[in-house]
Amino acid sequence: MPKPPLLSDRELKHPRYWLIWLLLGLTWMTTQLPQNGRIRAGALVGWIGYRFASRRRNITRVNLKLSFPQLNDRELEEKTRQVFRSTGIGLIETAAVWLSDPRQYRNRVKIHGLEHLQTMKNSDQGILLVGMHQATLDFAGAVLATHKPFDVMYKTNKNKLIEAVMTRGRNRNFPEAIEHKNIRKVVQNLRNGHIVWYAPDQDYGRKHSVFAPFFGLPTASITITGRIAELTGARIIFMSHFRINNDQSYELFLTRGPEGYPSGDSYTDATALNVLIEDAVRKAPEQYLWLHRRFKTRPEGDPNPYKDI
Repeated sequence: MPKPPLLSDRELKHPRYWLIWLLLGLTWMTTQLPQNGRIRAGALVGWIGYRFASRRRNITRVNLKLSFPQLNDRELEEKTRQVFRSTGIGLIETAAVWLSDPRQYRNRVKIHGLEHLQTMKNSDQGILLVGMHQATLDFAGAVLATHKPFDVMYKTNKNKLIEAVMTRGRNRNFPEAIEHKNIRKVVQNLRNGHIVWYAPDQDYGRKHSVFAPFFGLPTASITITGRIAELTGARIIFMSHFRINNDQSYELFLTRGPEGYPSGDSYTDATALNVLIEDAVRKAPEQYLWLHRRFKTRPEGDPNPYKDI
């Protein structure tokens, strides 16, 4: 593999990175396998995560129990295993498009609604491509960008070598990558007619959120998405994507945003996006990233569901 950017040759050889280099090498070899081999390898990664990442396993159980209270204990445990399996496969899929050309996977991804993105882009109006944290996120996004380039937002990885590999992949697959706190750059790019991907489905605390319903629970939902749309006049396209056909292929859906969005009311706008996200999650719950603490910020007086984790 070519050396990633951002680190000097001396830094690349530091012993602290030897294990990561080994894992990157093994991962690269795994991405060269046929589809069934990649899926089996990802499932193994997921099994290891389920077996040893006890804190994430418990967080996933809590999230699933809150969102699907009808599940009995056996069903809950099986769904938790499925989430880890899907997440493990997603890691291999992500590596595949970081370390090689995503164009080679085009024939596996059926895109519905690409014409909406094209029609809207022809107006020279910025497009906010609203996504969500599904296991197929990086894979599907990279393949979509080979059809219609768009900017992405990201969060910096603390490990410099991993960040370097991710940066190389993002720089190759997308016109521009914007650090997730740089909202000013997002606004600027949208005003300049760019397509910018953004995901509003994580808990960023009370300060910039309203408690909008998500799976029947008042859930901290960020309000910046609607404000960005108001500031820039950007149109909204919602993006979701799924692994299908026994993990052999993928479907990606591009649909118009909620009618009347943004409405000028933060609660209304957050609720509208949560409805879209929840509907997509319900299609394949195991393919959603339940490993993060989605319900950690609670309304005053509500208990913290993760307090014992």
